[in-house]
Amino acid sequence: MKTFLGIFVSVVLGATFCFVFWIVVSHDYQWDAIAPYKGNFISGWWTTLLISAIALVGSILIGALLTSGQLSPWKVPRILSRSFVELIRGTPLLTQILIGYYLVAPAIGWDSRFGVGILVLSCFSGAYLSEIFRGGVESIPSSQWLSAKAIGFTDAQTYRFVVIPQAIRRVLPASAGQFANLIKDSSLLFVISVHEFTMQAREVNANTYATFEAYLPLIFGYFILTFPISLLSRSLEKRFAYEH
Repeated sequence: MKTFLGIFVSVVLGATFCFVFWIVVSHDYQWDAIAPYKGNFISGWWTTLLISAIALVGSILIGALLTSGQLSPWKVPRILSRSFVELIRGTPLLTQILIGYYLVAPAIGWDSRFGVGILVLSCFSGAYLSEIFRGGVESIPSSQWLSAKAIGFTDAQTYRFVVIPQAIRRVLPASAGQFANLIKDSSLLFVISVHEFTMQAREVNANTYATFEAYLPLIFGYFILTFPISLLSRSLEKRFAYEH
């Protein structure tokens, strides 16, 4: 039964991919229309790469901080961290970007589209990573904690040598997916006129009316950014694989 289902799923997915691929490649494209804008795409791609790299580091730091707050033995940090996570996860990223740039940033005298965009992306992704990290830590069996305490480990040593190495392996797939989403979510920064990859494609489309020719490069551009994350995640999964 499993073999039959595997074959059936493979055939359906393969046929669907081939059909969509044929539809895409058989279209009569007018690449000459967007050729003069090649530099715009390259500039936008590098901007997206820079935004994503900085926001990725920031989201990890914010996620780790929020995780510490949620796992804190004190009530106030737990409530504040949990409230922040629920607020961020329960509201649209687009709204957060608009509020961050047009309301919060002017109130503190900060006029940087680039900086505000990175900070909002970091907070948004960090809230999701916090839940992933928390779930990974709490998934470690209590016997591991008791064993560490039995051999005299402090709480810091327990986290460093017992909990974190095992938790990393468990959170990697979900974290890699969130990192990929962060890269794609950066496309929403066009609403505050950050000239990233998608913004450049929109401008090319507006100037040439070549919609498919303007937006198809986004497929390859974002794939080049997200695929290495998947490869790195799988490599780290093998590295942190443990029998127990």
